Amino acid sequence: MDRNTEGWSDKIKGAVNQAKGEAKDQWGNLTDDPGLQAKGKWDKVKGKVQEEIGEWKENTRTRTDR
Repeated sequence: MDRNTEGWSDKIKGAVNQAKGEAKDQWGNLTDDPGLQAKGKWDKVKGKVQEEIGEWKENTRTRTDR
């Protein structure tokens, strides 16, 4: 993977996981399925962490490219 797009890739994956998690969480609410709600919450957390890693990679690359 290109070092210049590495951070963006993580950020996009994170956003997708957060959206997927929100959908699972809401569907779990609608169907009264606590297991699905928990999976959705986990996906949202995983996505947030991925986004933060992407931010870190971008910031690190920006500082080292100066």
